[in-house]
Amino acid sequence: MEFDYIIIGGGSAGSVLASRLSENPDTSVCLLEAGGNGRSILVRAPAMVAAMVSGRPKINNWAFKTTPQKHLGGRRGFQPRGKALGGSSAINAMIYMRGHKSDYDEWADLGCDGWDWQSVLPYFKRAEGNARGADDLHGDTGPLEVRDQPAPRPVSHAFLEATTTCQIPLNDDFNGPRQAGAGLYQVTQFHHGPHIGERCSVAAAYLFGALARPNLTVITRAQVQRLTFAGKRATGAIYKRRGRLQTVRAKREVILCGGAFGSPHLLKLSGIGPAEELRSHSIDLVHDLPGVGENLQDHLDYTASYRSNRRDVIGLNPIGLWQLARAGLEWRRGGSGMFASPMAECGAFLRSDPGLTRPDLQLHLVIGIVDQHMRKLHFSHGFSCHVCVLRPQSRGRVTLKSANPDATPRIDPNFLSDPRDLSALMRGARMMQQVLETDALAPWRGQRLYPHDGSDAALEADIRARADTIYHPVGTCKMGVDDMAVVDPSAQVHGVTGLRVIDASIMPRLIGGNTNAPTVMMAEKLADEIRAQQA
Repeated sequence: MEFDYIIIGGGSAGSVLASRLSENPDTSVCLLEAGGNGRSILVRAPAMVAAMVSGRPKINNWAFKTTPQKHLGGRRGFQPRGKALGGSSAINAMIYMRGHKSDYDEWADLGCDGWDWQSVLPYFKRAEGNARGADDLHGDTGPLEVRDQPAPRPVSHAFLEATTTCQIPLNDDFNGPRQAGAGLYQVTQFHHGPHIGERCSVAAAYLFGALARPNLTVITRAQVQRLTFAGKRATGAIYKRRGRLQTVRAKREVILCGGAFGSPHLLKLSGIGPAEELRSHSIDLVHDLPGVGENLQDHLDYTASYRSNRRDVIGLNPIGLWQLARAGLEWRRGGSGMFASPMAECGAFLRSDPGLTRPDLQLHLVIGIVDQHMRKLHFSHGFSCHVCVLRPQSRGRVTLKSANPDATPRIDPNFLSDPRDLSALMRGARMMQQVLETDALAPWRGQRLYPHDGSDAALEADIRARADTIYHPVGTCKMGVDDMAVVDPSAQVHGVTGLRVIDASIMPRLIGGNTNAPTVMMAEKLADEIRAQQA
């Protein structure tokens, strides 16, 4: 089979690219996705994120594990990533967040010309279908539907009252003129039509409506083994489906959209990466590119959870399960109620130091108890609050376990390797605790899980014992022009032709917020660039 473009990975970036490139009926596109079709009720019902994120069982989830983390007591972290059309947008909390505008200006300062805030804003607006309407910062006609939550829980409103008690200003639009403050998150959720109240994954937004195009071929359950090359030109890919190896060829380009773990892993399996590492696995070298797999950045998250006697939060006991069943029926009838909740309903962007020019901490308030990514269950009603450091200094890497393409990558986030991250996280944990101990949350606040005496030593020990990712890995195929850059500002892989990487792995630095909306923006922008080259 031969196509103009082969896209590997049907996640957020891949779904956008497959849809946009196939808008030209004279352009043939093949999308290869290792997971399923991303249409199940578990994906469509927002609250069912709780059933998928744990990876037990592995439903629409790669459920990766990290290497033992030296600075987290030798624990192996957990890295859930979406494995279905829509990728992680099929299993995330649907939060629509762009980050701080200065994040993109910094990308441009690092040599990524054309990625400053004023250059990327039009693509955020193009993607966005915001129920609030359009203005200078927002779009209302884009495929990705964005809305206010239909029915936030009372505990979320109490959290916002608590933040005002702590002199944290309210903010009704984290993607507006300012990011700092506390508020309810807007979410990627259908707000009109037959799917109202359902998750608007990026596949649902962009891809599903394009599947009838005769020039678009989507193959699911297709695990790509390696890329093929003629010299230093990418020519296609070999994938395995139902135990059989098959080859597809690209007349124009191969585009990797495998994410911060999948894209560097496949590059290395295909002979592009640090020469010494590839030789150690007896992989034939196509191009020595030392930055592949380096520069891994992620948001390390610390959680405080409380049991509650209130019944308007999630509980996994008989009463709570009965409430969830009734909520499921309510959602099926009209797309509202607890089943329409993203679970992480509200939060805040804070400065750990008043002298900072932008927030460096983010809070997420979750309407249930979250412990070890839902891998450790608690049957009482309760709630959780999370804090993460937005721009960590620690850097990790993604390497090969073996040359076997069916082996998972070796993921080492190297959390807290830079002591500045621990200091900021401890300050953030104390700010979070101040909010949680206000009178506004007293009606919900029962026994705390993992209590400690509040000393610096106890807090540090608790962070090292329990902190883990909040699911925003980026940077492992970073964009730029320096010696460790993997792609140029057009996302073309340095040193070869006919090959791009377009996903969160090309972010040179982690943005200050959730990473799904920025990934969609990047794919929109680069799709425009690819189409311009066709003309």
